[in-house]
Amino acid sequence: MKRAFFPGSFDPFTKGHEAIVHKGLDLFDEIIIAIGMHSTKQPLFALSQREQHIRSIFTTPRVTIISFTGLTVDACKKHGCSQILRGLRDTKDFQYERSIAHMNHSLGGIETVFLLTDLTYSAINSTIVREIYWNKGDIAPFVTNAQLLINEP
Repeated sequence: MKRAFFPGSFDPFTKGHEAIVHKGLDLFDEIIIAIGMHSTKQPLFALSQREQHIRSIFTTPRVTIISFTGLTVDACKKHGCSQILRGLRDTKDFQYERSIAHMNHSLGGIETVFLLTDLTYSAINSTIVREIYWNKGDIAPFVTNAQLLINEP
């Protein structure tokens, strides 16, 4: 069974993230969407909101949603994944992700598979979506089932 680990803070999980998971399902038997808890980041949306939101999008048993702390390579090994799935929007993403991929391989022998984001979603990133939300803008064009995040306290 080919299982991929798709890590991120997913604050929030955007349509771009969603598209990468759908593409990944063409390559892998299972994808574990792993919400990482970062010591230096304070999320806008609570972990429970992010988990519930992602579960509302993926109902297939081929997608599992977990949260984790610590090194991504350790979480990969714990969940039986030998590959990390990452989406790339542009060359800036590639430069950043390439360094992380090399480190993950050095630390744990974990390979990273890069998939290009659909052109439709290439301008979407969580930071911009959070800024739109913070300023009371409509995030629905960028986030599937956005009402699950908006309606939470």
